Amino acid sequence: MNYRQIIITAVILLLFTVLGTSMVAFTYDGTREKIAANERATLQRKLNQLLPAGSYDNDLLEDRITVTLPEANERDKVITVYRARNNSADAGLVMTAVAPDGYSGRIKMLIGIRADDTLSGVRIITHRETPGLGDAIDEQRSDWVLGFDGKSLGNPPIKQWRVKKDGGVFDQLTGATITPRAIVKAVRRTLLYYQANREMLYSTAPITE
Repeated sequence: MNYRQIIITAVILLLFTVLGTSMVAFTYDGTREKIAANERATLQRKLNQLLPAGSYDNDLLEDRITVTLPEANERDKVITVYRARNNSADAGLVMTAVAPDGYSGRIKMLIGIRADDTLSGVRIITHRETPGLGDAIDEQRSDWVLGFDGKSLGNPPIKQWRVKKDGGVFDQLTGATITPRAIVKAVRRTLLYYQANREMLYSTAPITE
């Protein structure tokens, strides 16, 4: 191959590279907004499972703050709190949380708390639990997670915020105790933080972008 052919080949390869990069960039720009909109809609649906749309009149995704948990590990210490208002009155909130000690690793969840300090519910966002065992924490698999509905730090008493195997009131899953234990502990920890910081969680100015 002579020098001229080498130059032509190099130019052709360069053109293909530029074309390929441009197509990837174009596709990314064209789908980025759609992906973001889908993620927002999915989050909104999850939030509405915990705080029904008719119970508030503000935009939960806009009325949100981030806070730092003092005792959490570095990876999980910053959480997001979505606040619900009704006629400017506090109507409830949803806090993100992580159980770092699930059987197969970290379990991300949303924890809804009504203005009367009772749980409106818990929903699992992501997990890697074993199909047929630990994955029963997902409400689409079983109703286990619905057992948190209506609970509070006084109901049951704080010492009974454990799975039954550990002397508490919460069911464990058949063949899987570590995962429910981790979730109960994470929900209890979140409620304790909420109890100690309730006023701050509602009064802090929302994030502005």
